[in-house]
Amino acid sequence: MEDKIRKLIKLLTEKNKTISTMESCTGGGLVNAITSIEGASEVLKFSAVTYSNEYKIKMGVSKDVIEEYTVYSIETAREMAYNIARFAESNYGIGITGKLNRVDKHNLFGEDNKVFFSIYDIDNDVYYDNDIVVKKSSRKENKEEVINMIIDNLLDIIKG
Repeated sequence: MEDKIRKLIKLLTEKNKTISTMESCTGGGLVNAITSIEGASEVLKFSAVTYSNEYKIKMGVSKDVIEEYTVYSIETAREMAYNIARFAESNYGIGITGKLNRVDKHNLFGEDNKVFFSIYDIDNDVYYDNDIVVKKSSRKENKEEVINMIIDNLLDIIKG
């Protein structure tokens, strides 16, 4: 994955583009992977880990969207991606939400081990939505699988 992230940073730098993230179930894993590579400061504007609904809402996610579609939905991931891109004034915002290897007693709905993510391209006002069902036995392995998929999607989007 490290080589792919190097490629991502190089591509973003060459295109003079920036990213920001709002992560929930990955707990900052995506931004951690990115900031582990030299040059990340050139492309990463901001990151937030919003584990609770309260802080998703404080970061701009619509309470109505969470109530209508649940916190575990592509609609919520889209809100996260859009609001973090606008907040950070970055070219791409990434929103990640879902369940990994646990039942959420505060949100008893939604499919277990399903993660939704959206990449918002602010320059073209386009969302790239995806989801993944993870099946590994550990949270760490499942986070890595999700992060790897997001990096692949970002590379495809940025390459054009």
